[in-house]
Amino acid sequence: MRRLAIVLALALALTAACTRSTRVIHLATTTTLEASGLLPVLVTEFQKDSGLELQAVVGGSGRALDILDLGDADVALTHDPEAERGFFERGEFGEYRKVMFNDFVIAGPAEDPAHVRAAVSAVDAMTRIAASAEAFASRADSSGTHSRELALWKAAGRKPEGPRLIETGQGMAPTLRIASERRAYVLTDRPTFTQIGPTLRLVVLNEGDSALLNTYAVMYRQGLSGERLDHARAFMTWLTDGRGRQVIDAFAIRGAKSFTVWPADRPRSKPSDMPHAQ
Repeated sequence: MRRLAIVLALALALTAACTRSTRVIHLATTTTLEASGLLPVLVTEFQKDSGLELQAVVGGSGRALDILDLGDADVALTHDPEAERGFFERGEFGEYRKVMFNDFVIAGPAEDPAHVRAAVSAVDAMTRIAASAEAFASRADSSGTHSRELALWKAAGRKPEGPRLIETGQGMAPTLRIASERRAYVLTDRPTFTQIGPTLRLVVLNEGDSALLNTYAVMYRQGLSGERLDHARAFMTWLTDGRGRQVIDAFAIRGAKSFTVWPADRPRSKPSDMPHAQ
């Protein structure tokens, strides 16, 4: 049923494969790239350099990978290594490369009733939230952010229960606004928080833990051929080895660098690859 629902939802948004323009690349990607403002910049600059049109469908990373798997997109750009690993191991990708990284942060009300500022790690921060009487706003949408949240709750051994867990089922920006309205804690990617933070009654309370590293990867689906394969490879090459690296490196929000391009000397062909030596 889930796969059927995705197909129906995309029916009006995507052109059937048999009638697609050969000058269009269909990209499935994440709400964090859209909310940060990087996605429209990538679309514009890639088209300028290649003459190809990049049409994006935006959702959580899990949905983006499902769209790719169904053949309703040629390329995906996601940030959920665990979900990517499943598709990778099943041979669903024609090629896979890490692109860039940034980090997640844990935000909440400035008065910090759960004492998250005093936490010694991200897991400790989530444990404090779960043990408190405070609310936590969860995307609950199979996104890369939601996947990381679940991993942190698992490591903490507990999570908020009942009405204290606010499951929004929405993207990052709406979830942050709900967290702000409800004075709840929330896990967010840093660029989206930087972009809309001045409008929120939230502050960053925990950051810098290796468990909060947020990596992005690009992949095209197995089975592409002809011009569609050529164009998918062209986008991947532009993003990971071409001018796309400069575009990402130059992108800033309120003067702050938002994404770091993948180091040229680090492995990048598997979901488990990391930008720094362990």
